[in-house]
Amino acid sequence: MSYRDATLPLPARVADLLGRMTLDEKLAQLYSFWTRDFLDGSRTLSNRKIEQLLALGIGQITRVGGSSIFDPVSSAKATNTLQHHLVTATRLGIPAIIHEECCSGYMALGATVFPQMLGLAGTFQPDLAQKMADAIRIQMRAVGAHQGLAPVLDVARDPRWGRMEETFGEDPTLVSQFGMAYVRGLQGRSLKEDGVMATGKHFVGYSLSQGGMNCAPVHMGKRDLMETYIAPFLAVIRDAGLHTIMNAYPELDGELVGASRAILTDLLRGELGFTGLVVSDYETILMIHNYHNVAEDLSSAALMALTAGIDVELPNPVGYHAPLKQAVEAGQVSMDLVDAAVSRHLQKKFELGLFENPYVDEGRVLEVFDTSDQRQLARQVANQSMTLLANNGILPLKQTTPRLAVIGPNADSSRSLVGAYSYTAQLEYFLSIAPTDSPLAGLDPASLASQAVKIPTILQAIRAAAPQADVRYARGCDNLDPDPSGFDEAVRVAQDADVVILVLGDRSGLKSDCTTGETRDSVDLRLPGVQNELTQAVFTTGKPVVVVLINGRPLAIPELAAKASAILEAWLPGEEGAPAVAAVLFGQVNPGGRLPVTFPRHVGQVPLFYNQKPSGGKSNWYRDYVSVERSPLYPFGHGLSYTTFEYSGFSLSTPKVAAGGSVDVSLDVRNTGARPGDEVVQLYTCDEYGCVPRPVKELKGFARLSLQPGETRRITFHLPVDQLAFYDEALKLVVEAGTIKVMVGASSDDIHCEGSFEIVGERKSLLKDRLFVCPFDVL
Repeated sequence: MSYRDATLPLPARVADLLGRMTLDEKLAQLYSFWTRDFLDGSRTLSNRKIEQLLALGIGQITRVGGSSIFDPVSSAKATNTLQHHLVTATRLGIPAIIHEECCSGYMALGATVFPQMLGLAGTFQPDLAQKMADAIRIQMRAVGAHQGLAPVLDVARDPRWGRMEETFGEDPTLVSQFGMAYVRGLQGRSLKEDGVMATGKHFVGYSLSQGGMNCAPVHMGKRDLMETYIAPFLAVIRDAGLHTIMNAYPELDGELVGASRAILTDLLRGELGFTGLVVSDYETILMIHNYHNVAEDLSSAALMALTAGIDVELPNPVGYHAPLKQAVEAGQVSMDLVDAAVSRHLQKKFELGLFENPYVDEGRVLEVFDTSDQRQLARQVANQSMTLLANNGILPLKQTTPRLAVIGPNADSSRSLVGAYSYTAQLEYFLSIAPTDSPLAGLDPASLASQAVKIPTILQAIRAAAPQADVRYARGCDNLDPDPSGFDEAVRVAQDADVVILVLGDRSGLKSDCTTGETRDSVDLRLPGVQNELTQAVFTTGKPVVVVLINGRPLAIPELAAKASAILEAWLPGEEGAPAVAAVLFGQVNPGGRLPVTFPRHVGQVPLFYNQKPSGGKSNWYRDYVSVERSPLYPFGHGLSYTTFEYSGFSLSTPKVAAGGSVDVSLDVRNTGARPGDEVVQLYTCDEYGCVPRPVKELKGFARLSLQPGETRRITFHLPVDQLAFYDEALKLVVEAGTIKVMVGASSDDIHCEGSFEIVGERKSLLKDRLFVCPFDVL
């Protein structure tokens, strides 16, 4: 059998194997089964179910670790068992691809829980994303997983949408650079050697849904789509070699993405050049039928999805099983479509080396799970993500502060520190909906959480950081429950303290008691539940209040900003988040994170983002709303430090440059304070007069500098002129002659240096490729 000959070219192996397959065996390669489908009542693998479900082989297995209570060693054993059956007990011996979630870490019992993506983006250090994904890759490969359902490449500008926490924020350049770094880390040197296929999601437009609601229609023109929302996908496809794409759920300008050949084939494969595998977001094919109502039955839905370009149905067979077979046998589906999808899936299995090495070493699994190095990396990412939004000088706190009050629903909760796609949050949801006959029925989420990685709470971390202080605690209220009965205790604790630390915000997850995460969309960006009322009660004590926000979306908190002595944004910081918060509060770490999203004053401003068009973000002619200022509460790129920085020596290398050239933008940055600190230097440009309106400001480059007191470093951005390309009236990618304004500063609103240069030559220069990275040097 030629397909087993590893010396042959992959196309020849794929063609040979495909030619040997029956229709049923081909269709089996186009879907997946949940791992829980193979479990018996004792929550172990059932040989009977394995033989029954895998008789024809299978394309993928869904979440061996992420949908079970297997620890890492048990996951590896389960994977080996499933693969052994496929290799030895099926006619063609085709191994399965195991896919898992890995948004903030490999989502499984015992795996390292890193900060959620929005916090990761707040580091403004893409290299940390690559290191984090590299650690995730090592854990996933150790248990036999081959595909990770990340990164989320949606540009997110509407914080009502619950999944904003999974994104890299509102700016296409920032999202592109973090996306590329994450993909490179996860995919490794090569798939066969040690890589895990990254899955770019969700293609495309998902994040700008009507009303900010999950899966709602998206209304956007082709120019916005191409310039902003396509950009990160193009970057990771072309420059990072992305292997897998997942479709978006919604309709885009009236065309359902999961059923659109124009989007998933003509645009994705034709215009963007993607050659990899397209997998369905979970239940996409079912939703074509019963959610979007464009297919009257599952057979029609499967036909639409396959024709559109979806190669594999996840997480379980609904459309690509019997319904698709019915359509094929009725002559409604060309076998060429089926063969193309099967071939792309088999191609990835060969690239992964599964036919040569389908098994993992069960004895070495624990060597790579939540090691000290991995926890140190989780701490580093959490430290770097901490973003100081406001400070009247109260921070850093003295460790000798006699009495501290720690109050709030997130103060003594490790659960609140993790995102919706953490193992704890997902299992919590699955257990809540498990039918009585499910192998997972009756499990206790709290008991499972105790078996996961150790996650200290912020209260514990504060007590550890200030061991001599009298630290008293009151929960005050729940994240969402409206019960105010804990207010009186909170006020009493606050009255006896020298400083109050209020730890507020979200509980991320999919259950109805969660406040952020998938399907947890919000019409109100204020603090959830009665947390606003709790803060007002605490403020009446007159004590200085430091607020720590644990949240998955920007919040509209003008009242809090007006009264708090300091506000620290910690996002969803993961297993090492609490020590990171404490380290910033007491000055062991100088915060250097920056906002990857804009904080509005009021939900009515949404969508609010920094790179508006000239007519955007204001009301002609009074500019402001009737009752609210138009400006953001905290702008994109904002973040304070315990030290100060000075910008000087700004220069541009040339006043005129043509398309294809570059301009060096140089300046000195000096730490003028008494503490070591990080400054995120941000380069923005503006094409002042374009053939179509251009944004007032666009991030093109950024660099995080670590400076000792009194230290000066000179940074030079090598700005490629072609990075300024945009889509003209005819939707052609062009560089246009004219004046470009250059701005460098500490945020989109805090500009320290300005200059300009002129693009000369042809009025418009057509470009084939976009650029997403501005290189820089630091001396």
